[in-house]
Amino acid sequence: MSHSLLDTIGNTPLVLSKNINPNPNVSLYFKMESHNPGGSVKDRPAFNMIKAGLERGDFNPTSKLIEATSGNTGIALAMIAGLYGLNIELVMPENSTKERIQTMRAYGAKVTLTPAEVGIEGARDYAELKVKEEGYHMINQFSNHDNWRAHYNSTGPEIWDATQGKITHFVSSMGTTGTIMGTSTYLKEQNSKIQIVGVQPTDEAKIPGIRKWPEAYLPKIFDPNKVDTVLEVSELEAIDVTKRLAKEEGIFAGMSSGGAAAAAIRLAETLDSGVIVSIVCDRGDRYLSSDLFL
Repeated sequence: MSHSLLDTIGNTPLVLSKNINPNPNVSLYFKMESHNPGGSVKDRPAFNMIKAGLERGDFNPTSKLIEATSGNTGIALAMIAGLYGLNIELVMPENSTKERIQTMRAYGAKVTLTPAEVGIEGARDYAELKVKEEGYHMINQFSNHDNWRAHYNSTGPEIWDATQGKITHFVSSMGTTGTIMGTSTYLKEQNSKIQIVGVQPTDEAKIPGIRKWPEAYLPKIFDPNKVDTVLEVSELEAIDVTKRLAKEEGIFAGMSSGGAAAAAIRLAETLDSGVIVSIVCDRGDRYLSSDLFL
């Protein structure tokens, strides 16, 4: 039986922590989004945003698409745009790892690098300018409701089913916030007592994939009422737990996954019992040119 590559998005494994969970009365699970074909959780919203946009007629195969990205969404959009025969330009800070840049180009996307000092906000400003002045269509993951709906329709139900409805806490890093918004919405509909824990960096921390947005850039899809608790993690804490995931759990992931896992570990220490699910956002191989695993 033949399947489209798109059919392999989602239905990722849920694996039980064997070594870094500090509390034997708590079950800590990792949702392995690194198993998606593009290597990250962003395959889900990228597919949904492109599919739904085409179906609505928001854009077509002759449209000039553009999106600002810190990495994983860009890789997913490049992969899926190629499958649909779409042209897309992806904009990201010049200090992004070369693995991410090269992967997007391998999938056929045009990659534009903006100055490192203006960060992802500068990349977003550049994309907005291209929309206003040159007629580009922005996918706009930060405001596109098809982002969080992808997780409402897939990630949330998968976690609920895999834990047989026993999940008590969901932990996710917050970037565009699509993962936590969609999953929270679904899980709260099943059981309003489930606690949703968002993860942000401390003020000085730089953790790819996790942001504490300035007010002007706060994702429009974000609803603070859907997050019960926000835990902050430092850069050193995220790096340490990312390395522990690889060495002790065999989970080779990026720093945002380590940040979420660090928050999940801290949370587990405070509970008498529970079932925690923490998102593993992507694979570690797209960070090998950085100093993450040195």
